[in-house]
Amino acid sequence: MRLQNTLLGTAGLAAFLLLGEAVPRLGVVKEEYFPPTSRIARALADELSDGAFWTALGDTLTGWALGLAVATCAGIVTGVLLSVVPYLREATASTIEFLRPIPSVALIPLAVLLYGSELRSVLILVVYAGFWQVLVQTLYGVQDVDPVADETARSYGLGTWARIRHVLWPSALPYVFTGVRLAATVALILAITGELVIGAPGLGARIGVAQNSQAVPEMYALIVVTGLLGLLVNVGARTVERRALAWHQSVRGEVAV
Repeated sequence: MRLQNTLLGTAGLAAFLLLGEAVPRLGVVKEEYFPPTSRIARALADELSDGAFWTALGDTLTGWALGLAVATCAGIVTGVLLSVVPYLREATASTIEFLRPIPSVALIPLAVLLYGSELRSVLILVVYAGFWQVLVQTLYGVQDVDPVADETARSYGLGTWARIRHVLWPSALPYVFTGVRLAATVALILAITGELVIGAPGLGARIGVAQNSQAVPEMYALIVVTGLLGLLVNVGARTVERRALAWHQSVRGEVAV
């Protein structure tokens, strides 16, 4: 089954690339707006041989990784505190529901005002977007804790920290990993968006320069790189999740299928 899915995926990708080559050459769209796949591939090869490209890639990954790490830690700690401290969840519910729907891109003017086009501007967007993904999933995970198991732990005299470690955390961990996986993708989107709009160093800024200089093949090549980054981030997050949760029923069932 896996081999069949791999072959089908490869065939679909090949058909997509052939379509991208044929459409501009047949005159369906103008080549200056949508170059053939072969031109994009040559532009990608040129980018890979350029040291400035790797510097921009490193800047993007740095902003993404730092922002994701901060968002993950803050989301987990806040979610656990809101769940275990009495009345704290109710006291902050309205504030969370007000802040959570605010799009991260709406904070771009604030980020620019505070830090200009520095890395910290991108971090504001990445942390804000990723934080809510992790926080919400952590809250759901804590709510899903078996009340019987929690009461049993209390009856055996386990303190708050021991119950968090042995009862709450194992139950919430699958939700936490889901939140981190979602946050990883959202963080990459916001990192590149911030670079593109703000002009902070990274792949987004490089895409903006290519667009403004009418280097269309190079622009598409950089877009392809961002797509590949998104794919790698998603696959990597799923791989880590499966290995870390190999003991969990959901992962065992997925592997068995």
